[in-house]
Amino acid sequence: MRKVKIALLHLLPIAGDISYNQKLIEKAVRCAAVKEVDWIITPELAVSGLQFSRKIGTHWINQQPDEWMTRFMDLVKSLQVNVFLGCPEKSKEDKYYNSVFIIGKNGQLLGTQRKISSVTDDWSTSGEFVEPINVDGIKVGLSICADSYTPAIANTLLEKGSEILIAPSAWGPGLHGPDGEWEQRSIDTGLPLFVCNRTGEDETVLFWEAKSLVIKNGEHLLSHSSKQSAVLTFEWNLDERDVISDQFDVEYLK
Repeated sequence: MRKVKIALLHLLPIAGDISYNQKLIEKAVRCAAVKEVDWIITPELAVSGLQFSRKIGTHWINQQPDEWMTRFMDLVKSLQVNVFLGCPEKSKEDKYYNSVFIIGKNGQLLGTQRKISSVTDDWSTSGEFVEPINVDGIKVGLSICADSYTPAIANTLLEKGSEILIAPSAWGPGLHGPDGEWEQRSIDTGLPLFVCNRTGEDETVLFWEAKSLVIKNGEHLLSHSSKQSAVLTFEWNLDERDVISDQFDVEYLK
């Protein structure tokens, strides 16, 4: 049986407090690595928080890997895990992107996905393409938060050979909250979809009831929401395309 052990970092980042968020990510990654996971996934913009630009602007955003990410990549290598990291980046053309970086067990960058839908991100530029990224021989498609709102991106990832969809997100319930989009994308594509969401609150968005999910054929196989940061661990059967775990193994971060 081919399987993969995954940790979703259901974190409580603070918008604009970069140092705090970086330390929280490092702590959560170390915690997950102890559980001998293969993949560790953070929420969207885990490094910055969602609405950081209203507090600290964008001048601090660097081309990646910057000094901190270089150290973080060394940490990932020392722990021998793959990490999906939500972090803003600046391009050589001085454009800003809402990105997810996939760092391999060797500490090298396996790939980057830039968020396509930037309607609510007044600081960011839309990414130009989506492409599956090979992680441990598995083609993984990334659909960052609102990129799951319509079928186009998920369908493109399916057409390009994705075997699993991962949705790093900062999408809280409410008037503009998720309303069946993730479930429908799993139905549209026939692919499992893993949502790594967050908790806490930013200036105008509440995440306290936001859910991290494992979805198959529109059904929630695993679900979690909490008031504090948590590491959610589960095992996935790659051959059967189903969960091995009947619930998340949850460890709260203090």
